[in-house]
Amino acid sequence: MAFDLTEEQRLLQESALRFVEREYDGARRRRLVVSEDGFDPANWTQFAELGWLGVALPDAHGGSDGGMAEIAVLMEAIGRGLIVEPFLSTVVLGAGMVAELGSDDQKADLLPAIAGGTRRIAVAMGEPQARYDLHDVAARAEETEGGYRLTGHKSVVLDAAAADIVIVPARTAGESRDKDGITAFLVDPAGDGVELRTYRTIDGLRGADVLLDGAVVQVDRVLGPPGGALPALRCAADRAAVALGAEAVGIMAVLVEMTGDYLKTREQFGTTLNRFQALQHRLVDMYTAQQTAEALAFRAAAGFDAMDAAEGARAASAVKAETGRAGKFVGQQAIQLHGGIGMTDEYDAGHYFKRLSIIDSLFGNTDHHLRRLADLKYGPAAGR
Repeated sequence: MAFDLTEEQRLLQESALRFVEREYDGARRRRLVVSEDGFDPANWTQFAELGWLGVALPDAHGGSDGGMAEIAVLMEAIGRGLIVEPFLSTVVLGAGMVAELGSDDQKADLLPAIAGGTRRIAVAMGEPQARYDLHDVAARAEETEGGYRLTGHKSVVLDAAAADIVIVPARTAGESRDKDGITAFLVDPAGDGVELRTYRTIDGLRGADVLLDGAVVQVDRVLGPPGGALPALRCAADRAAVALGAEAVGIMAVLVEMTGDYLKTREQFGTTLNRFQALQHRLVDMYTAQQTAEALAFRAAAGFDAMDAAEGARAASAVKAETGRAGKFVGQQAIQLHGGIGMTDEYDAGHYFKRLSIIDSLFGNTDHHLRRLADLKYGPAAGR
């Protein structure tokens, strides 16, 4: 589906697709996911030189004054290449949180460093008991001399091991499911009282549980007003949902192309599989699902920055629900039409399908966002 991109967006898209085509094949990705870092720091430096890391940051802080539309353009290319560098965690989540909540000094310190590729940030949104409820925060921050002492357990923190800073929401007031009393802190992942338990997720990327046992954070490392972090966390999660929708669209596009090419070469009963009408129909259904998801994701991204919180929440949930549904369908069809080769480690189709499966579970799966849409439109009882 064609979208009207500005000249700057078109150039951004071309640079991203050119990088994927020339420098990011499946064999190189497989080497990266088993490497010590899990990504290539040289690629990260190149992203900074290309202007990707500051694409949504203000010009005053080293960015290019873009927004979610530019993020979506890059995320679609990231999906096409299955890029493993921590773009989502640092640029969409981390930089977004700093831009939303940071003081002038914090923005001046962190945002140019993010745009320049010298700082990476992870955001520890989840906890073991919380599922997708961002307000379910049991981690606590007790006031101490000159700052706060943090205790708690954050789970499945994306790219925490690659981060210089982890943004940790912790409760400075109230009970574990209260919507007020949540404060965001800038935490050194290598500091005293912080333990990272890292692991690879099924798509080959890296996550970590962050264990806080008396980690001391100074007052100047509090991000935003004490007790007021929840709206920014929700906005960051909604931005991530739209960005992940664009990534899923790129993945689905590759799977449609890959499956079509495979059907043209694989022979059965003396002819290629693409001559069978039933398989043609399945490929068309895959293409239709991908195009529908693409239209919704890019429409949401184009208007997201002008939306208020309620509109943004509805748009994000609509994108997440649709790309989750379409991604499952396209991924399953691709694997079935490829047969056994589709799930071998040497063939790329299975890696794309695994990433789609993880994308569906991040920041709320399809069922969660369908319920959320009903709640947002008709009230909480409607989605239950």
